[in-house]
Amino acid sequence: MSKHVIVAIDGPAGAGKSTLARRLAARLGYLYIDTGAMYRAVALMALRLGISLDEPLKLEQLALASQIELTPDARVLLDGQDVSEAIRQPEISQAASKASAVGGVRRAMVLLQRRMGESHSVVMEGRDIGTVVFPQAQVKVFLDADPAERAGRRVAELRQKGVESDLAEVEREMRERDNRDRTRSEAPLVQAPDAVYFDSTGHTPDQVEEALLRIVRARTSNGKEADR
Repeated sequence: MSKHVIVAIDGPAGAGKSTLARRLAARLGYLYIDTGAMYRAVALMALRLGISLDEPLKLEQLALASQIELTPDARVLLDGQDVSEAIRQPEISQAASKASAVGGVRRAMVLLQRRMGESHSVVMEGRDIGTVVFPQAQVKVFLDADPAERAGRRVAELRQKGVESDLAEVEREMRERDNRDRTRSEAPLVQAPDAVYFDSTGHTPDQVEEALLRIVRARTSNGKEADR
């Protein structure tokens, strides 16, 4: 039987999960899956349709009806439309955090995420990958960083896209999101007992990439033996 490897990277917003998961997948030849983008897509559709984030039933129906695809080149398609840039706007981040707290939305996305991981070796990042989506993942990492540094990274990322943001405001929103993610009743953000904790504070992306690559290879012999 084919044995596919699942690398689960969890952690709070701004810890560098997306950047590192994408780079790690490229190094290993695995499929990269950004689960946060999926919740952002649901939130974007809700805002576009005027659906309140306080209406869980409508949000669940929207999540079940929406066609979300993640392409090999990390583009996000929502009902066939490329929304890769639209879902990265600041207002979508907060909306996605609220939408992801809805049990029905999470269940719909978890089913989709599991289907994505059935036929490939994957690097999947989010907030509940190692605890809920793939508790059997061979490699689990909890990627963290100091809140101030995470906020600084997010501001720099937004400025690169031409979006000016206030550092203090971004950090405040990030702390609020951390609290919401950690205290929600449905799949809260927690470190899996068998996950490797890695604090990326003060480290460059290259340094973190090499550290995570060593973790993957240590847990999968050489990180290259799985069928992709």
